[in-house]
Amino acid sequence: MKSKFRSAFTLVEILIVVVIMAILAATIIPQFTDSATDAKKGTAVFNLSTLRGQIETYKSNHDGLKPSATLIELTQQTNKAGAAGTTTAHIYGPYLREIPENAITKSQTVKAIMNNPPTAADVSASNGGWLYHAATGNVWLDDATLYTE
Repeated sequence: MKSKFRSAFTLVEILIVVVIMAILAATIIPQFTDSATDAKKGTAVFNLSTLRGQIETYKSNHDGLKPSATLIELTQQTNKAGAAGTTTAHIYGPYLREIPENAITKSQTVKAIMNNPPTAADVSASNGGWLYHAATGNVWLDDATLYTE
């Protein structure tokens, strides 16, 4: 004898499952977005720390002399006076293979600034890399979200 009941899901059951999945997706997806942003910030801070450390190493090797406004000396061999070259007198560096990327803005550019610390006016309109105060050797992230008035 055949059973009168079919073994299938009803429309109501399927709708309940879809609603539950939508609620879960709505709560989980923003967390992944925050994780990506946090990872970018963490990488940017790590790169900033690396850049600051290499500037300090440069200063200690060159009797307190600071790199120029472009920080190009950090990627070259230099002598005690900070002049780039490849002779046997150029025993310092390179300190970095290349200027690290600001992971938030995806830029390696270095902007020389006159204020120490930087102000909102120093920050690039978009896609800035680093802010560098050549007189002190201080460097910061060039990111508009960090410098608001």
